[in-house]
Amino acid sequence: MIVVARSNRSVLGYWWWTVDRVLMVGLAILALVGLILVFAASGPIGIRQYSSATYFIERQAIFLVMSLTLMLFTSMLSPRGVLRLSFLLLVVFLVLTALTPYGPEVKGAHRWLDFGSFRLQPSEFVKPTLAIAIAWTLARSPGLQGLLPALLPVGLALAMLARQPDIGMAFVVAAVFGIQLFLAGLGWFWIVAAAGAGIGGLWGAYQFFPHFTQRVDGFLDPSKEVYQVDKAMNAVASGGFFGRGPGEGEVKFKLPDAHSDFIFAATAEEFGIITCLLLVALFFFLLYRALTRVSSLSDRFCLLAAGGLAAQFGLQAFINIAVNLNLMPTKGMTLPFVSYGGSSLLAFGLSMGLLLALTRRGARLDVHR
Repeated sequence: MIVVARSNRSVLGYWWWTVDRVLMVGLAILALVGLILVFAASGPIGIRQYSSATYFIERQAIFLVMSLTLMLFTSMLSPRGVLRLSFLLLVVFLVLTALTPYGPEVKGAHRWLDFGSFRLQPSEFVKPTLAIAIAWTLARSPGLQGLLPALLPVGLALAMLARQPDIGMAFVVAAVFGIQLFLAGLGWFWIVAAAGAGIGGLWGAYQFFPHFTQRVDGFLDPSKEVYQVDKAMNAVASGGFFGRGPGEGEVKFKLPDAHSDFIFAATAEEFGIITCLLLVALFFFLLYRALTRVSSLSDRFCLLAAGGLAAQFGLQAFINIAVNLNLMPTKGMTLPFVSYGGSSLLAFGLSMGLLLALTRRGARLDVHR
C-alpha cells in the first residue's frame, strides 16, 4: 500500500490525506469482483458472437484499467476543476446524445454511436455531468430562482432520452433531480410536483412507447412469460445458497445479457445467494460510506453535487438488482462496476472520481465567483 508522509505538501500528498481512501479502495474491489463475474458469465456469448470465449473479459479488463485510472485522476480535481470539466463534458455528450437517433438500432432503441470497434452510449456520461450542473445552479440561486434554470438542461436531457427511447435512464435522471431538489431545501410542494411530473412521464411512456408497454404488462401479468425474466428467476432459484459452482451455470448459455444486464442472476446461479448477499452488502457499504461523507460537507455545491452522484450509484444498483429478482419491469441498465460495458465502466469511473474529489476534506467552491 502506498504511504505518503503527512508532511508531504505536494499535490499528491495533499490528495492522499484528504481523499476518502476507504471508499476509493472499496470501489476498486467492487470493480475487480465485477471482472471475475464477467469472466464467469461471458464465455458462451463470446463464442457465439466472436468465436472467442475470452473476447468480453479482455475488453472488460482494458476498460477497467481505463475506468480506475479515470477515477484516480478526477479524484485529484478541485471543486472548481470538477465544475469546469463537468460543464465541458455535459455539452459534448449532450451533442453526442442528440446524434444517437442516427446511430445503430439495438433491440428497437437508438442509444449508441459506433466509433470503430467501440460502441459509445453518450447518455451514460450525461448522468453524472448533469448532476454537477444542476448542483451548481441550485447552489448559486437558492429556492425557485435555482429551480427554473435547472429545469432547462434536465428537460433537454429527458427529451433526448425519450427520443431514443431510454425510459429507464430518463427515470434515473428525473429521480436524481428530485433528490437534489430535496437536498437543496425546496418546499414539499415543489418536490411533490416533481414526483407527480415523473409519474405523469411514466404514464405517458406507457401510452406511447410499445416496447415499454410490453415490459410493464409482462411484469404486471404473471401469465405473460417474459423470456429474460423467466430465465433469470430460474437461475436464481437453481443456485441455492452456495451456487452450482464456477462455470457450471446454464443461464449464460440461454440469456443474451447474462454478462451485462442480468449478471446478478448469473452470479446467483454459479456462486449462490450467499455471494449475492455479500455483493449487495458491498454496495450498501459503499453507498453508506459515500452518504456519510456527503452529510459532513458544509459547502452547498459539494453537498448537492456529491449527493446527486451518490444517489445515481445507489439507484442504478437497486434498479438492476430489482429487475434481476423480478421486482421491477425489465430495463437495460447495468450493475455499476460489475456488468460488462465500456461506456458504463468509464462513466462510473468518472462519476466516482468526481464524488471522491467533492468529498475530500476541506473541499469548497464559492459559487458566486
